[in-house]
Amino acid sequence: MNGAGAEEGEFPSASQLAALRAWYAGLPARAAVVQYLGASKATGQSSRAMLGDIRRQLATYARLRHRDDLASLIAHPAAEREQRARAVRDAIEKLQGLPLPAPMVTDTVERWLPTRAARALQNAGIRTLADLTVRVPRRRRWWAAVPGLGARSARQIEEFFVAHPALTERARALVVVPRTETAPWEHLVVPQEVDGTRGTFRAPQATCTLSASNDYEAVQAWLGLQDAAATQRAYRKEAERLMLWAILERGKALSSLTTEDAVAYRAFLRRPSPRERWVGPARPRTSAEWRPFQGPLAPRSVAYALSVIGALYRWLIEQRYVLANPFAGVKVKGTGRGGALDASRVFTEHEWTLIRSTAEGIEWIGGWSEEGAQRLRFVLDFWYATGLRPSEMVDARLGSIEHDAQGDDWLNVVGKGSKHGKVSLPLLARGALDQYLAQRGLPVTRSRWNPKTALIPGLAEDGTGISASRLWSVMRRFFLHAAQALESVSPSTADKLRRATPHWMRHTHATHALARGVELTTVRDNLRHASVATTSVYLHTDEVKRARQIGEAFPARPSARGT
Repeated sequence: MNGAGAEEGEFPSASQLAALRAWYAGLPARAAVVQYLGASKATGQSSRAMLGDIRRQLATYARLRHRDDLASLIAHPAAEREQRARAVRDAIEKLQGLPLPAPMVTDTVERWLPTRAARALQNAGIRTLADLTVRVPRRRRWWAAVPGLGARSARQIEEFFVAHPALTERARALVVVPRTETAPWEHLVVPQEVDGTRGTFRAPQATCTLSASNDYEAVQAWLGLQDAAATQRAYRKEAERLMLWAILERGKALSSLTTEDAVAYRAFLRRPSPRERWVGPARPRTSAEWRPFQGPLAPRSVAYALSVIGALYRWLIEQRYVLANPFAGVKVKGTGRGGALDASRVFTEHEWTLIRSTAEGIEWIGGWSEEGAQRLRFVLDFWYATGLRPSEMVDARLGSIEHDAQGDDWLNVVGKGSKHGKVSLPLLARGALDQYLAQRGLPVTRSRWNPKTALIPGLAEDGTGISASRLWSVMRRFFLHAAQALESVSPSTADKLRRATPHWMRHTHATHALARGVELTTVRDNLRHASVATTSVYLHTDEVKRARQIGEAFPARPSARGT
């Protein structure tokens, strides 16, 4: 492969990216190409043209993944190289490893089809790919029934469906949802009798403040109110489970459920059945083996699910979408806070050492940009040392740090329920912050700080902070990278990393603090728990130490001699 001779849509090679990054760093085009692509440069070949080809390749890669915003950024005039450099480096980081999107039956036609064809279909009431596959007759000259479409556009549409044959099968199969099949709700096209259009407990439409015509649209409106990506995912899981159960097991819409249905759903959560329909190992949502559950839910998980559903119904009532909450008063026994946290959601001391070591030099072996690798290492150390919630991490600013009369550093935060608190910044956190500020070219001296500067920045030129969803994806990317790197060294650690979420950082911080002798009340205050009972769940991972110490205190009786 030459310097720019990749197939259309292929991500540039490491040497191509190195040359491009060197050019953005200020190196002349010829010098950048000779240094990184010298072996592939043909005699007389223009270095500027080679770099231009790489940029066009990146732009094509972005467009094929429906990231026209990044494609436009990368295609900037060469004269804007200097002012666009940081933004382009950030765009490359976002694009790396981004898969090609797969069309879904619920996607709108304008997302996948030419503008002219999409407009004609929409005018005929055909708005989604499901509408197109199900409602358009499959016969010769089918397109004649769609005014303004024409034979040429029809051929383009037919070619699209030939390239994606699963779309037709999926759309036709799900017009009536089979009672034996479970699939994510974005794959479902449900009959009107169970979609909530005519739900038994729907409020009068004239008084409803939502524009939603069915239950799915109403739930999506509720989910859209959740700012934090993690919260949105958690709430979606519970709402989706309930909606699928209502349709498949009860043959009802969400807005038609009764209190008797709510009690039955509580029992279902404790033991999802039939198991083959509802329970399975973790799989991508696009997989035919995807299932809503990985097993029965524990009492606390059942209580959480019902609390989320209750919140959903209360909001729907407030919006005058439904008249009543069928889950009101449905309780769960055995949900006290005395249980221990699942040890599989905490990294041990040894595991954390392996994980942190993997982050060193990741820009050289893992395809991360230098700025991205520096940010990652700071996040790992600062998060591990403070145990902040993900939302608190992204909201932290330099102005939130205070230095008290005793010489201690604190970070002021706004936690759950908009409650204000402060978190101690140990030497690990302050050292990581000072180092990262220097790497960013920012002053380390407190008096010279800009109080609005985010502790965790985005990598774009504007210097704004990272979003919660972006931090989540960065951490998940690192966990998966570390899992691959540690597979041969520690398979158990690699398995945990593939399951890990960023919130495990908080669990690990608390567990390690307690194991190192920090008082329970101190950890409670730093985590801003309302009760010691909440914090005490982190004591469970020291069971090995507890068993050893009790064993040493009560050794086995010495064997009798002479017998």
